Amino acid sequence: MENAKVEIRRYGPNDEALLFGLIERAGEEWTEYCKGSGRRKYQQALAHSLCYLLFEEDQLCGYARCRDDDGFGVYVYDLLVDERYRGKAYGRALMERVCKDFPEDTVYVMSDVDPYYEKLGYQREGSIFIVRG
Repeated sequence: MENAKVEIRRYGPNDEALLFGLIERAGEEWTEYCKGSGRRKYQQALAHSLCYLLFEEDQLCGYARCRDDDGFGVYVYDLLVDERYRGKAYGRALMERVCKDFPEDTVYVMSDVDPYYEKLGYQREGSIFIVRG
């Protein structure tokens, strides 16, 4: 993470506009989180999740949204690093922060970009199936 001042901190309600700005810039695959009823649903999901924001200087560069399954693991549902800040190991830094905050728990990531997590050296465990779409 080079020489830039990097900070990872927990998400709070005052961060909503910043976070949705990051999500909106992320492209079409993130659209469902920030438009119409999807935005309201995601606001509710954020309120019930553990979220981490990564800043370089004062610029929001990435975030992770997780849930703690009461000692049965921590599940990372969303991991996003702004395209302009990729290649600086910020995704790995967010994942390491989750691991640091939950040292006794297994941390799992819900993935639709398996090559990225394989590149980081993470081990595949199980699959996800859609029961009803």
